[in-house]
Amino acid sequence: MNSSKQLVLLTGASGYVGGRMLRVLEESGYRIRCLARRPEYLQPRVAPGTEVVRGDLSDAATLPPAMRGVHTAYYLVHSMASTEDEFAERDRRAAEAFASAARASGVRRIVYLGGLGRGPALSRHLASRQEVGRILAASGVPTIELRASIIVGSGSLSFEMIRALVEKLPVMITPRWVNRLAQPIGIEDVVAYLLEALRAPAEVSGVFEIGGPERVSYLELMLEYASQRGLRRLMIPVPVLTPRLSSLWLGLVTPLYAQVGRALIDSVRNDTVVNDPQALTTFDVRPRSVQDAVARALRNEDREFAETRWSDALSWRRNTRSWGGQRFGRRIVDYRAVDVTETPVQAFIPIEGIGGRVGWYYGNWLWRFRGFLDLLFGGPGMRRGRRNPRSLIPGDTVDFWRVEAVEPGRLLRLQAEMKLPGRAWLQFEVLPREGGATIVQTAVFDPVGLAGLAYWYALYPIHAFVFGGMLRGVTRAIPRGSRSAVAGSAQRVEPAKTV
Repeated sequence: MNSSKQLVLLTGASGYVGGRMLRVLEESGYRIRCLARRPEYLQPRVAPGTEVVRGDLSDAATLPPAMRGVHTAYYLVHSMASTEDEFAERDRRAAEAFASAARASGVRRIVYLGGLGRGPALSRHLASRQEVGRILAASGVPTIELRASIIVGSGSLSFEMIRALVEKLPVMITPRWVNRLAQPIGIEDVVAYLLEALRAPAEVSGVFEIGGPERVSYLELMLEYASQRGLRRLMIPVPVLTPRLSSLWLGLVTPLYAQVGRALIDSVRNDTVVNDPQALTTFDVRPRSVQDAVARALRNEDREFAETRWSDALSWRRNTRSWGGQRFGRRIVDYRAVDVTETPVQAFIPIEGIGGRVGWYYGNWLWRFRGFLDLLFGGPGMRRGRRNPRSLIPGDTVDFWRVEAVEPGRLLRLQAEMKLPGRAWLQFEVLPREGGATIVQTAVFDPVGLAGLAYWYALYPIHAFVFGGMLRGVTRAIPRGSRSAVAGSAQRVEPAKTV
């Protein structure tokens, strides 16, 4: 197939798997059309040659124009976030509309990502996922359905559930379902399968079960994650904690996932393992081990998080307030922004001069006291200062921080080297706007265990005092021109959450 001519329709491009798939398809040179309910939200995230069209799987009339001229259509959406009584019916109607439009438009292939599991006692969620696959295949359009278990990667719901439990609970009461078997697969391997499905010969269709090389229990996966994070966890098995009670308990421990409802937890009563190895003979993908997949997820998370513009993720809800900062994956974020009338170049001058003899623009005695405590615990303290008082390059030290990235006139990101129960970053970004610039200040903390969470929340009143004053001090230190905080005082906002 000639990738430069083949038109691919991608649904779910703003989601976890779909977003990864979008990037790979663009890098591979395919012509891409993304279906989105709100194209204006997706358009800034796609490459210049990628088309974004308005469409909704719940509105069948919007689908035929999106399908026109499409060779392969990816179906990477589902309604698990709906209420328990709604999601199966919504998925059924959406699949029927998609299948009908694909058949009428002459689509040559459908690629669908579903869920593993066999037997008559499947959870409603897994049964619904597999019903969607049957509906798509019944359209008459050749369909490749890839069925996966837990997807290991930062942002995957199943993996994030396991991460949240391990990070927050040093002692866990574990129900019987944690001994159910799964066959985890890394997100990169899932994307590789999805790409190979696009390139497969025309005669290839059907259901393909995909997974990593090992069958492990949920308990073993949690222990592997804890080991790689350096966390010691005690698991106490009990026979009475049902999936329903577990889902209620999970909503208390990890409120981010309460909106998913019972569907995810209810699914863990089923083994989700590969019974048919046909995928290994049909495709060239050789999935990595669980250990490698978890290690890669943790390693790549840092890179992906660094590449993410925190202001894009956070600023869409500027009026939302929350004590203690907002959660971004496992990290806690304190985000503040202020508009000024100076140019971005002017606004960046005090940012690049921060630390050393200049200080931190607010509460310098608190910074010095923190440096003194750091020295007592074997850290570098504030004694290192700066290499150059006016300019910075990656790798420079700034007191007890190290420059991780710097783009003159636009961005400075510092990583903390003081002693902490976790890791911390401080980022300043200057964004141009009409009539001046916006200074975005983001403090990020990646806590390790309960000690890390206790550290952040115990000191948050001081952090809020210092971070707010620091941003005001930066604006006061901008040379020349008047400064006006157009949008009021600096404020925290909540991060966007994408499933």
